[in-house]
Amino acid sequence: MPINPAVPVLRAVTGPLAGTPDLVSLADPSEPLLWIRGDRGCVGIGEALRLTFTGPNRFAEAANTWRAIAKNAQIDDPVQMPGTGLVALGTFAFADHSEAESVLIVPRFLVAQHREAAWITEINEITNSTQAAEAASQEAPAIPTPKPQNPWHATTFEAATDTVNQYLEGVRKATETIDRGEAEKIVLARQITGTLADDADLRTPLKRLADRYLDCWTFAVDGLIGASPETLIRTTDGAVSARVLAGTRGRHPESDKRDAQARDELLTSAKEQHEHAFAVQSVVTALSPHVNELRTSEAPFPLQLPNVWHLATDLGATLKEQSSSLELVDAIHPSAAIAGTPTATAVAAINTLEPFDRGRYSGAVGWIDADGDGEWVIALRCAQVEKAEGGQRRIIASAGGGIVAGSDPEHELGETVSKFRPITEAFGA
Repeated sequence: MPINPAVPVLRAVTGPLAGTPDLVSLADPSEPLLWIRGDRGCVGIGEALRLTFTGPNRFAEAANTWRAIAKNAQIDDPVQMPGTGLVALGTFAFADHSEAESVLIVPRFLVAQHREAAWITEINEITNSTQAAEAASQEAPAIPTPKPQNPWHATTFEAATDTVNQYLEGVRKATETIDRGEAEKIVLARQITGTLADDADLRTPLKRLADRYLDCWTFAVDGLIGASPETLIRTTDGAVSARVLAGTRGRHPESDKRDAQARDELLTSAKEQHEHAFAVQSVVTALSPHVNELRTSEAPFPLQLPNVWHLATDLGATLKEQSSSLELVDAIHPSAAIAGTPTATAVAAINTLEPFDRGRYSGAVGWIDADGDGEWVIALRCAQVEKAEGGQRRIIASAGGGIVAGSDPEHELGETVSKFRPITEAFGA
């Protein structure tokens, strides 16, 4: 296969591991790179390559760039499982105009697990013939030693009164827009912020999220940390699957009766069912040109998480053509679940009513391999950790909900409080 000199040449060597490692413990304490759910997932250690993208074509540019890199790569992969060989982890901004970078990160080492199987991949960039010869004779890498645990300093989150009032007013204005017939659904979010000591070990909140939210993918990519319940797209050997969530009720774990009542209210609410139908239809419409045999759950089912009940629908299909997982993400994003209906009108309303850049919140986060297969979730129940002055780091957490006809601002505010809980508890005492 001819090598394109304008594209980096990466060599990935994968080897099996005898045991199943503790993936969270292997993550970098200050810059973790992690994707985990139960007994599946991976952790990246170091960086072999970082690719950045911005603007309305960020997904397409990333897909094309990654395809060229994968074509140029030298891959030694005797394990041959999803997530072996050359892999990049990525996170993408929600909005076309966002100042937040979208990134694909190829780790220097990738330690991964799928149930009882585990493996490690070492990835190097080859720039000359000597390196190529050395890489060709390279043996399977050894697992790195975890870094010592740093102390944990609890974070307190704050939402200024004016931001709460802005959100309540935004809900009222969104409802007015819907009442005028200009939109059917508008998803509005709000933010809370906190500070974190610069030496705080981010493996602590990641471990809490992974242990508590077993039905979610816990992730950390370029400072974006969270646990998302919503699979945007998963592709494996031509099979496609997705999970759509829309419609929420807060949990009441202290009372089985109240908790069951909240679940039943969600299942029987015409408003929530209507909102959910918008979200499912938007994904079905976006995927249809790319897949065959598209099927969905017969009816929405209640998804139980520690903090909320969600209405959920699972979708399955087969690829119509050899599209990569990133190209399917491009086709779906933004779905009605995180933007609204009609999409263009809802996004315009978000730009007007939300007084902040969402950044990567409600964008896509996940991974892709050399074949284009991968798994991407909507970046929900998450926070962005970034450098701040005075030896501190700033944490920006975001949460939102779908506004439809009849939405009550105070109820919507309460829903965001429930959705913030995974992050506030993970970063708390």
